[in-house]
Amino acid sequence: MYLIIQMVSRHIYWQLIFRILLISAAGMGTGFFFFDRQFLMAALVFGFLIMQTVFLIRYVNQTNRKIAYFFDAIKNEDFTLRFPEKLSVKSLEELNHSLNMLNAMIQDIHLKKQAQEQYYQEILKQADIGILTINPKGHILYTNPTVERLFNYRPLNHIKQLNQVDKKLYRLFENLQPFESKTFKLTNEREKIQLSLKSTSINLEKQTLLLVVVQDIRRELDEKETDSYVKLIRVLTHEIMNTITPITSISESVLKYFKRNGELVTTDEFVENHMKSTVKGLEVIKEQGNDLMGFVQSYRTFLSIPEPDKSLISAKKLLEKIKLLLGEHSVEERIKIEVIVDPEELELFVDEKQITQVLLNLGKNAQQSLCNYENAISDNHVGLIKFLAGYDTKNKKIVRVWDNGPGISSENLEEIFVPFFTTKNSGTGIGLSLSKQIMRLHGGSIEAASKENTVFTLTFD
Repeated sequence: MYLIIQMVSRHIYWQLIFRILLISAAGMGTGFFFFDRQFLMAALVFGFLIMQTVFLIRYVNQTNRKIAYFFDAIKNEDFTLRFPEKLSVKSLEELNHSLNMLNAMIQDIHLKKQAQEQYYQEILKQADIGILTINPKGHILYTNPTVERLFNYRPLNHIKQLNQVDKKLYRLFENLQPFESKTFKLTNEREKIQLSLKSTSINLEKQTLLLVVVQDIRRELDEKETDSYVKLIRVLTHEIMNTITPITSISESVLKYFKRNGELVTTDEFVENHMKSTVKGLEVIKEQGNDLMGFVQSYRTFLSIPEPDKSLISAKKLLEKIKLLLGEHSVEERIKIEVIVDPEELELFVDEKQITQVLLNLGKNAQQSLCNYENAISDNHVGLIKFLAGYDTKNKKIVRVWDNGPGISSENLEEIFVPFFTTKNSGTGIGLSLSKQIMRLHGGSIEAASKENTVFTLTFD
């Protein structure tokens, strides 16, 4: 296309030069014959000058009109315009031929672009995820059928229409910013669906638009919920069986002292050793019963966390309190604790008691890990725990708990937030799952990463 445009412009350029040269020659010839007193020749050459001037003006006007018509047609996507290619004037014939070729090429590109757009639109129509674009005034420029199906509303032209779907959904879209991720539970007369919304900013024709992807994540949540139940049942079964198995075994042993061949033994047959063994067995049964009661109490604690009583607190004061409670100079003298807050005036809107419980649990876990690690390596190792507070890349407030211990294995890393899962010889195994529940009630999250070092990240919305 560029070559054709260049050819057309070069053709016009040479035509103009040629005609200007003729006019210049006619002008000089007129002057020459006039001063040589050859008035008849001067008049003839002057007539030729006027004729060439008229031809030049007509050529320029005709060329300008043709090019103007051509570009108007292209602008209006009208590719039916054709210029005659059989003319008496060779230059105009070549110009018309070039414009027709250019028109055909643009038409071909336009048709290919339309086919490509239809192809992409068909893909978007068949997609399982909803896609919509919104301009700064709230007008919805594009939606695919999945969005209309998820919202059970059509046609969608403006986000204000979402008010008729759910007022909270409308407020969410009204305040939605680029690069945000939100979840929303939508309830209508047909069903309840869990939506995931992700937004991004795009520029189209010098206009900034918000592209929003909407996805129904019920299946994923159901799968995760089922997986969580399976893990929980597995752990519960393991803990309960560990407690009940000794009780069953000891009960059978004690019962043998009192029954023989299906009948009760007499007092004469009951020896003193059997009495002592019975007492010991009952003591073990009592201990196992108390352990089981403690386990059930832990489960009740996990299920009955109160709603957070939030208030603004200084992140630095909170972490300094955690550092003091962990006792930097107590038994773990060789474990150093650091507190880093940036900016120092950072405040958190949280339930202080609950978040203190979470951070203390993470700190104690780090201490125990470092103590076990130090016993296994040389005495030169100095344990380090860092509490860091600030903002992440998405401008959300975070608190990180970092330690230079041995880390957590990849297998255990997937299980540590499962209730009652523990790798310790003692403990209930609900500390981290309780922490996750507390963070969920705060509208935030807790994540763990462990490669060379272990890092727990608390994120607050």
